[in-house]
Amino acid sequence: MAFTLRSVKVPPNSASLEEARSRVFDFFRAACRSIPAIMDIYNLDDVVTKSQLRSTIASEIRKNSHITNPKVIDMLLFKGMEELNNIVEHAKQRHHIIGQYVVGRQGLVQDLDAKDEGMSDFLKNFHKSNYF
Repeated sequence: MAFTLRSVKVPPNSASLEEARSRVFDFFRAACRSIPAIMDIYNLDDVVTKSQLRSTIASEIRKNSHITNPKVIDMLLFKGMEELNNIVEHAKQRHHIIGQYVVGRQGLVQDLDAKDEGMSDFLKNFHKSNYF
């Protein structure tokens, strides 16, 4: 799979916004086609579904939908392709993938069970302030 992704290179400059837009769609297709391999490599079946990963990829692309400069779009495509290659070539570990693309912007999910019942307010505030 990594060999096929290496063959998908982002050319240095898009001639127009339409060309850059079509390259974004090609990148999205390549990323979606690599999802089953990513699920197998990182054993993500118990954490996330393929459709959730697909929607995460789409939201990362939509996050930059306001950009209209083709050179900036090409640069973002290059960075996205580099990230995808790193993921497929197993240059990241499982917790990196889970932290960046599964948990994402929601942050750490803190469970407030019975463990907090015996704590003082000082310790509760201390633990809250030290979760990044």
